[in-house]
Amino acid sequence: MPFTMTAQPLARRIAAVVLVAGTLAACSPQSSTAASAADESPAPSAAAPVAAVAQSTAAPTAGRPAIVQGLPDFTSLVQQYGPAVVNIDVVAQREAVGGLQAPPGLSPDDPFYEFFRRFGAPGGRGGNAPPARGEGSGFIVTPDGYILTNAHVVAGATEVTVRLTDRREFIAKVIGSDKRTDVAVIKIDAKDLPTVRIGDPSTLRAGEWVIAIGSPFGFDNSVTAGIVSGISRSLPEDNYVPFIQTDVAVNPGNSGGPLFNLAGEVVGINSQIYSRTGGYMGLSFAIPIDVANGVRDQLVKTGRVSRGRIGVTVQEMNAQFAESFGLDRPRGALVGSVEEGGPGAKAGLEPGDVILAVNGKPVERSAQLPGLIANVKPGTDAVLEVWRNDATKRITVKVGELDEPLQKVALNKADEDTGLSRLGVAVRPLNAREQAQVETTGALVIEEVDGPAAIAGLQPGDIILGVNGRTVESVTDLQAAVKKSAKSVALRIQRNGAEIFVPVRIG
Repeated sequence: MPFTMTAQPLARRIAAVVLVAGTLAACSPQSSTAASAADESPAPSAAAPVAAVAQSTAAPTAGRPAIVQGLPDFTSLVQQYGPAVVNIDVVAQREAVGGLQAPPGLSPDDPFYEFFRRFGAPGGRGGNAPPARGEGSGFIVTPDGYILTNAHVVAGATEVTVRLTDRREFIAKVIGSDKRTDVAVIKIDAKDLPTVRIGDPSTLRAGEWVIAIGSPFGFDNSVTAGIVSGISRSLPEDNYVPFIQTDVAVNPGNSGGPLFNLAGEVVGINSQIYSRTGGYMGLSFAIPIDVANGVRDQLVKTGRVSRGRIGVTVQEMNAQFAESFGLDRPRGALVGSVEEGGPGAKAGLEPGDVILAVNGKPVERSAQLPGLIANVKPGTDAVLEVWRNDATKRITVKVGELDEPLQKVALNKADEDTGLSRLGVAVRPLNAREQAQVETTGALVIEEVDGPAAIAGLQPGDIILGVNGRTVESVTDLQAAVKKSAKSVALRIQRNGAEIFVPVRIG
């Protein structure tokens, strides 16, 4: 039977308590002696660098000096930066199927989906079922409590608890999350916290030592080590992240934890694994920290992430295509279609063009193009190097804005005092193209309603113009306006071309 490998996020999602019996092998006398000898070895000097290297005991072959001179000692690194790595405990809403309770994570493609849709999961209807719980990791990036983690760790969260290595616990606020890169920012109310140092992932090389610190299966501050297996890896449906591939052991619960280089700098966020069983099998993938920091800056400043688009679909160049189009070797992104009226069409891009570079950055594989274009600020120009008719030419494209998935508002119990968790809407920002199509000055469109919002008569597709007489232009504005309200808010919305006020009781 053919076997398909699938990329899996690492956050733990617990539907029921499962007892796993494990056997601990007793140490043999020989292993005990080795352990004692290790315990008696001198501790690293406090003045030693973080990436201290031990003397290798392997003798090189005569006449051929060893390339690898020793093995690293990670103790100083872990001691210095381990306290900045946190455990994240999440209470999340369970998903319902057809109004009945479904097991967490049940896919519509699952053969039992139809059964649960009709009859519900064991244990009764959704209202009586306990909330879903999950665990992940994160790391502190500012002394005042900003923390980076994965978006899938806090997805659907109603409560997020952060636990430090000194066992202090804080209720965290979800500042924002980005599904396309799987990056989220959360915040705890604290000061003078330990932080990590940020490195440059562009300097990573295959074979370089790296370590992960996280909470696999709930074991806080666990350390695992390995090497970089590859860089700029593309995964199915993850075209906006050039992943760092490693063989560092990461497992459920490691999600959102940092990947360190030997200098003690964070170069990535552990995000996914490729696995047959759902557990670690030697293939781990981390989000480069520069990608994550770009997302963090936008989420903190505006509550959303803005990305560029040029309105083309592309496919991979292989040897046959390269020969057919007269290229020296397979490289670039082959344009398969151009969106009518889109930025690419206006600039003169055509099907059959091969995009070789964006603003001077080469495109070796088609999967690199979406990320390069996404990093261009909408409304600015991107210079494309294009192969057409056996020659290269430059085409300047005014980049448009990519439609973003909806953003959940106020699903965090940490915001209950603001009333947001009782507003009951999910919104996403409108881009300039959408605003022009519906002729609105509004910036937020409602995509889901629940609870008070549904009772008040709000509908998906309503555009939020203001709250209590004040204009709102972002998710952050909406949160701030609702925070100031006591028991109710007056939303000014646009529906079918008409503007109306809708009162929503949140108290």
